[in-house]
Amino acid sequence: MGKSEIQCPRHSALGTRRTFSYLGHVIGFLRFVGILNAAGWFGAAVFFTFGAGFAPFSAEMKSLLGPNNYPYFSGAIAQILIARYFHFQVVCGVVAVLHLLAEWLYLGKVVKKLQVGLLVGLCSAALLGGYWLQPRLKTLHTIKYGVNTRPETRQAADRSFKAWHGVSQVVNLLVVGGLALYLWRAANPPDPTRFVSASKFAVR
Repeated sequence: MGKSEIQCPRHSALGTRRTFSYLGHVIGFLRFVGILNAAGWFGAAVFFTFGAGFAPFSAEMKSLLGPNNYPYFSGAIAQILIARYFHFQVVCGVVAVLHLLAEWLYLGKVVKKLQVGLLVGLCSAALLGGYWLQPRLKTLHTIKYGVNTRPETRQAADRSFKAWHGVSQVVNLLVVGGLALYLWRAANPPDPTRFVSASKFAVR
């Protein structure tokens, strides 16, 4: 009884699974949002590139529009689909950036340069395609089929349209490949978050 003793509890509640029970749900929710967004983004790119993008120029569309209306209206319909496609890409890109920031700020996840570079490239392609390339193609298409367009101007617009359309096709294929890699990394994160299992903090 000569010296006072400090009684310490055998188990500390600090950092236990009960205290941080919400953490697992937050991690699961963020991962679900990331995979869902990546899958939707990749699926839309594949569907448009290898399916919907060819629909306006199909034989069914030509039969529906008629020989006289087909040349102009098929291209006009394609421009509408392309605009909606790029707008969807921009939305997915915004969600992906917000998801990356949430993982970094809330979970302390280490952001790799490859992941940031890939996301910047995909978002840049969506922004350039939706707000520069698609409006340019639409303008060239209008000039090409304009009633009062001079023949030399129509030919120049046709050549320019084909060139930029070819560029857009190549870029779109690269985007599909980039989205496949992005989806794979979202489903298989290379690094864990800075949090470890809460049970490791229990004092025994």
